[in-house]
Amino acid sequence: SASFDGTAAKVSDKKVINLKMMKNPVLIKSKKEIVENDLYIDSVKNCMIITGSNTGGKTVVLKTAGLCTLMTKAGMHIPCYEAEIYPFKKVYADIGDEQSSIQNLSTFSSHMTNIVSILETATPNSLVLMDELGAGTDPTEGAALAISILSHLHGQGIRTMVTTHYSELKVFALSTPGVENACCEFDVETLRPTYRLLIGVPGKSNAFAISSKLGLPDFIIEGAKEHL
Repeated sequence: SASFDGTAAKVSDKKVINLKMMKNPVLIKSKKEIVENDLYIDSVKNCMIITGSNTGGKTVVLKTAGLCTLMTKAGMHIPCYEAEIYPFKKVYADIGDEQSSIQNLSTFSSHMTNIVSILETATPNSLVLMDELGAGTDPTEGAALAISILSHLHGQGIRTMVTTHYSELKVFALSTPGVENACCEFDVETLRPTYRLLIGVPGKSNAFAISSKLGLPDFIIEGAKEHL
């Protein structure tokens, strides 16, 4: 705790996660400079959809929220300036690529197996974290499934955070009371993520800009824009 200026979170009786200047407890060990971010979900905004470029820090945000919640439940100090956390009874996470040739599970099937289990057991006393919800299949169907899953969790009052590249989910957040857009900022000029979390703002995947910077010919980029 002393090594990262840890703080004891206020244990709340309201179902909130309020983290000020949070840092990921695993990344601290890397000795690299870490960008500090604020994060807040509550009863008014109980679902957060995080968008932005690849390797931009979206998954780190999910992991930091989950780890800080579990560390607080365990009575540990957390790497924040100050924090208020509800001790959720269960923290569910579907993060990472669990594709398995032995179990004959595709990426999509593997994630969906986890999500089915979460939907069967999660309650309003749970925190649900899902990375790239609906990915690994037809994008139109994947986005539709993701919206239906989020609508169910949101309707149950279950605190939920997800990452996605789907534009449909950004629109869902904009048009649904209680669902918040957020993004991890990306500097298109330098092709580097800033790792800053911007709450209330939908992000861009920046696929065209990144591809152009990496050398994809301009006529391919222009053709893609016409198709879009």
